[in-house]
Amino acid sequence: MGTSVAPASSEPDAALRIRDVKLHDAAAVSRLIEAMGYPCDLTEAERRIRRVNASPRQALMVAEMNNTVCGLLSLDFMFYLPLGQESCRITALVVDERFRKHGVGRAMLRHGESAARREGSARIELTTAESRTEAHEFYRRCGFEQSSLRFVKRLGNS
Repeated sequence: MGTSVAPASSEPDAALRIRDVKLHDAAAVSRLIEAMGYPCDLTEAERRIRRVNASPRQALMVAEMNNTVCGLLSLDFMFYLPLGQESCRITALVVDERFRKHGVGRAMLRHGESAARREGSARIELTTAESRTEAHEFYRRCGFEQSSLRFVKRLGNS
């Protein structure tokens, strides 16, 4: 699902590339997951990469700018019973703080939307913490709208 994207920075040679994650990306994946506020050491990142890559209904991608991994996007494709159609859920989207405001997040969302369309999804959705108000504004600017409330009940140590 990986592709190259037009430059996303004010620097003319700062080409952005979005590609499928590989096991050798585990250190960067760990760092980006931790940037979202979730603990994830190298071993755990490797386990998660293997798990997602083994599923035909999930996709995990990284964004690279100037050969540096700067973003992470995870997609989950599912049949959504109420609509009777396929749906795509963004389960993770994070851009390294040093690369924000350079179009990386927007490019990753566009990439996710294209993947969702190729998989026949009728819609794409995501969840974000209430406290991430800057992210809420970003998603609105990218065409997302708030449509529901999410309730969670923890089962064990999750």
